[in-house]
Amino acid sequence: MKITSIDVMQLPSGNAGASRGTWCPILIRINTDEGISGWGEAGLAYGKGWRAGLGMLEDFGESIIGMDPMNIEAIWEYIFRKTFWGMGGGTVIYAGMSGIDIALWDIKGKALGVPVYQLLGGKTNDNLRTYASQLQFNWGEHITKQVLIKPEEYAEVTRRAMADGYDAIKVDPVIFSNQPDGKGPWRITGPLEHKVIKTVYDRVAAMREAGGDDLDLIIEMHSNTDTTAAIEIGQALEDLRIFYYEEPAHPLNVGNFIEIKNKVNIPLASGERIYTRQGYRPFLENRLLHVIQPDICLCGGLTEAKKICDMAWTYDAKVQIHVCGSPISKAAALQIEAAIPNFIIHEHHQRALNPESRATCKYDWQPKNGRYEVPNLPGIGQEPTEETIAKCDRKKISVRKAYMN
Repeated sequence: MKITSIDVMQLPSGNAGASRGTWCPILIRINTDEGISGWGEAGLAYGKGWRAGLGMLEDFGESIIGMDPMNIEAIWEYIFRKTFWGMGGGTVIYAGMSGIDIALWDIKGKALGVPVYQLLGGKTNDNLRTYASQLQFNWGEHITKQVLIKPEEYAEVTRRAMADGYDAIKVDPVIFSNQPDGKGPWRITGPLEHKVIKTVYDRVAAMREAGGDDLDLIIEMHSNTDTTAAIEIGQALEDLRIFYYEEPAHPLNVGNFIEIKNKVNIPLASGERIYTRQGYRPFLENRLLHVIQPDICLCGGLTEAKKICDMAWTYDAKVQIHVCGSPISKAAALQIEAAIPNFIIHEHHQRALNPESRATCKYDWQPKNGRYEVPNLPGIGQEPTEETIAKCDRKKISVRKAYMN
């Protein structure tokens, strides 16, 4: 089997804003001479970087034309070592590698007629516990208010998620100020004003009261707090029994995490902006992360994610795959979560409820009563509809351009 061409495209899925920077999934389809195609995603759907993601998939994609897609490890090593910038890494580089890698696993699963999890060692998990993610943006398929301010609003959104069957939720309680519009004045780098700590505490306390003792609460900082603020907020929330504390400071500063761990008695989590085994190594060796959160579409793909998860197992760290992309991203995450023994919980983002995004792909995989069943279709078990593909801004590449030999 040989790779004959690739298609790189931007997925139309409910973008907001003229720049398309708010929500813009970037997909790759790798085509072969046996008529089997595989789908992958570069994890740059949000924030700024999607244009770079398109270009990275084009550059790396054109270098693998003619290769055997079944040799996934060899292709990963080729891109990493022979494209010059592969070894330098970074978000866009690894996003491109990830998208290609996922598509190759999809091809291999389809060629062999098995789900990817079978190729990763088979199932160790099936009924995946799932949490409702980013409740500060509200929860539901059709919501009008996306900025929650008052504690009673946080209590209400908690009850709404629990009514859908979730017994775990995640919230960023600092992203919006206590002003009616959720904007300033609001300084969340420390030392913090009392009003900030009180607002954060009251919001989370309202969620704990509404959810009861058996609800697991995950606190998300998005690295918007610095070390001092993260310690102050973490210490304030300790009595509310927090499941884990996500990205409390700069995601790549090991020293900051050491200080936070020494001063806050809450399990720490991070990973969506940590890439490859090299990135995770110092965090694991120093036992700084109790839960790692690699994004399959950013950390190096399924090939690298499996190795990261296995390395985390050595250090007794659990795994929650970071999922904030299109249904392709979700499908890839479910495959590896089914296979790894140190899986803890699956992330179901508020964006994943968006009807327009859900309609882009053939299968609308959604959790039931806070649990996910792992799809058993060959490959990753997901691909865009023909109608969606026809709407995409798409570029096809069918000529190989080698980089370094």
